[in-house]
Order: sequence, then structure tokens, then C-alpha cells
Amino acid sequence: MGKTIEVGGMPSGNSLPRFVKLYVCAAIILVIAELIGSFTFNIGPGKVVLLPMIWALLIGAILGLSKNVLPAPVRIDTVMQFDAAKILQPALLLFVAKLGLLVGSSLPQIVESGWALVFQEFGHFVGTILIGLPLALLLGIKREAIGATFSVGREPSLAIIGEKYGMDSPEGRGVLAEYLTGTVFGALFIAVLAGFIASLNIFHPVALAMGSGVGSGSMMAAASGAIAAQQTPEMAKQVMTFAAASNLITTTIGTYFTLFISLPLAVWGYRVLEPILGRTTTASVTQKETAVEHVVDHGGALGPVGVCFAWALSGGLTLIGDWIAHGSNPIAALPGMLIVLFAVMVGVLANKSFGKKIPAVCWVSLIAMLLTAPICPWAPQIAEMTGKISFLAFITPMLTFAGLSIAKDIPAFRRLGWRIVVVSFAANAGTFLGATVIAQFFHH
Repeated sequence: MGKTIEVGGMPSGNSLPRFVKLYVCAAIILVIAELIGSFTFNIGPGKVVLLPMIWALLIGAILGLSKNVLPAPVRIDTVMQFDAAKILQPALLLFVAKLGLLVGSSLPQIVESGWALVFQEFGHFVGTILIGLPLALLLGIKREAIGATFSVGREPSLAIIGEKYGMDSPEGRGVLAEYLTGTVFGALFIAVLAGFIASLNIFHPVALAMGSGVGSGSMMAAASGAIAAQQTPEMAKQVMTFAAASNLITTTIGTYFTLFISLPLAVWGYRVLEPILGRTTTASVTQKETAVEHVVDHGGALGPVGVCFAWALSGGLTLIGDWIAHGSNPIAALPGMLIVLFAVMVGVLANKSFGKKIPAVCWVSLIAMLLTAPICPWAPQIAEMTGKISFLAFITPMLTFAGLSIAKDIPAFRRLGWRIVVVSFAANAGTFLGATVIAQFFHH
């Protein structure tokens, strides 16, 4: 009695109402966030722009954290938080497809950017070490600093450290801290930072866009969205285009770069700087932390049917959000959304057909790019139809599910301590600023 049975990955029985409730909560959060709109305030010479996507993330997080005090009809318990994490990846693919469509129609501009787009990748990976490692040593963190600063700590970085050192090692605890910081606060932090830096008018918007491609879909979306919101419509399109191109490069070559360049560099930097800057404090922990599987395992995949529902409903939320925020006609925008869903579906099928050796995000980006590239005979018509949906509208549903999934990671996050969290923020800032500075130097 009461046992949950899943058919083809789509929850049935007792769990189906749970998913219905989750989508209804997500829709309500999205509507509230879009109705709140943007909010801007000044900090010194710059300004911070809080967009609807940030409200959606915060509302979702508050709802999850308040599970013990809310009545059952509106309670988002831990199981539902894991469900939200499952939905997040399908929702992310819609955004990736939208960016691919923008990139395809802007390929000539990207080619013209030349070395700026190539060399800025060094900033993404080296910037985390240059800013994060010295700070970690000054705060008394030992070998945890290597794991926390050699990259932005996404899933490939967890795999690299886990295989080389083990997740119960100091390096494992460091990369876990970076992963959790990015998961819980990454999108919010990078959006505020990127928006503030953009408001200073020090860097060209395209350079800032390249800096946004940190290798995390949600963080790239948050950063580039905050930058684009301060630009003209035409420049905003360029920002999203170059952010997508940069993120694609980071995602595809990032694993090899972190394994063969940035990790050895972090180890060497620790060996050289620790005798000079190192201190011994309560941050020099030795206790073992929660295994990484408890953080990154979201209880299995949705399955084919569940993923299709996630795509369709995330697309519906995107159309609703765009209608509220920009007054677009959902019926007129529907053909464009169907093209986005087509690109996602073909990309995922290609991923499975080739044994998942190339990530699905790369396939989806490639398929979408081809649809609007100059070689496609229907590129102008496809670009026109998909252009009726704002790229910012794709971000809010994604961050809504991210917010709803955050609370489950807080207990493990707390055990890692505030010092290594500060270091993780510094590493995230370093990857953005490092790439931006290099891109600014090469961009003309």
C-alpha cells in the first residue's frame, strides 16, 4: 500500500499529485516574479539590477526552507525539492536551444571576434586560482583550497577530483564546497556581480558576455541576463549570443583544460604559496564530510515521458512569463516554441545515439545553431519565429526550479563552514573577471 510506481519515468500513483503540485507552485512563483519586475539600486558608482529571475529563485528557496512551518497544501518537502532538481536540467535545455538559435544567426559576428573568444577561456580557468587560492590560504584553509579554486566546481570537476583524490579527501571537500556554493548561491551571486560590473561601464558588453560563459548553464544565464538588461535591444542580443558561444566552448573543452592545466596549476600554486601565506585556524579542518553522492544524486532521472512533460510545461511557463513581462502573444509565439522543443528533442536523441560521449547541451546547441546558420535555407523564417520569444523569458522558469531545489542542500552546505564558502565566491568572481579582462584586451 502506498508504494510509488513509475512507468516510463513518469511518476504515477501517489507521486503524480506531487509533480502536479510542483508545477502549479512553479507557475505561481513565476507569475509573482514577473509581476514584481525589475528593481534597481545604486552601490557607490555602480548599480545592482535585480531581475524577475532573481525573485523567482529567492521565492522558491524561501518556500523550500519554510517547509516545516507551512501548511501541507503549499509545503515543498525534501522529496519535492529533489523532484525540482530533476526538472531543472530539461528546463535548462530549452534555454540552451534558444541561445543556439541566436548563435547560429550571429556566426559571422562570432567569427569576426577572432582571438578574443579563444583566449578568454584561459581567464575562466586561471582566474579562479589567481583570486581564490591566495584568499583561501590567508583564511587558513589547507588542501581544500585546491579543490575549491581549480575550477568553478561543476559535475566534471567533481568527477576529476573524486577519481584523483577521493571525495573524502581535503581536495574532495573543497570541490564539494565549490559545487554547493554554485548550486545554492551561484546564480544569485554572479547575477549581482555581473550586473554591478556592467553598470560601471569599464568593460565592453561583449567582453562581459564572454566572461559570463563560466560553464554552468544557470550561472551563465543569470550573469548574461543581468548584463543584457542594461543594454540596447541589439546589444542585448549580442550579449546573449557571445555568452552562449563562450559557455559552449567552456563546456566542451573545460574538462580537459581543468584536468591537464588548471588542476596542476592549482597544486603547484598551493605548494609555492602555502609556506608564504598559509595559516592554521579552525578552518584547517580534518573531519570527513557528506559523500558527494548525497548532493549530486537527485534520486534518478525523470524518464522519457517525464522529460517530455518537463519540456512542454517549462515551455508553457516561458510563454506565460514572456506574456506578462513583454506583452507577447502566446499563440503567435507558439510556433517558435515548437521549434525550440524540436531542437531540444533532436539534440537529446543525438546524445543518446552516440553513447552520451558528447554532452546533451552541446548537441542541442549545435542543432539549434544549424537551424539559423547561413547554410540553412529556412534560417530567416526560423529566426523570425523564434525571435518572438525573449531569451530572458527562458531563464525565469529555470531559476524557479533551481530555487525550489535549493533547500535540500543547505545541511551539507552548512557543514563546510563560512571560510571555504567565501573562497568559492572569490573563485566564481575570478572566473568571470579573468575571462572578461582577457576578452576586453583582445576585443576590438
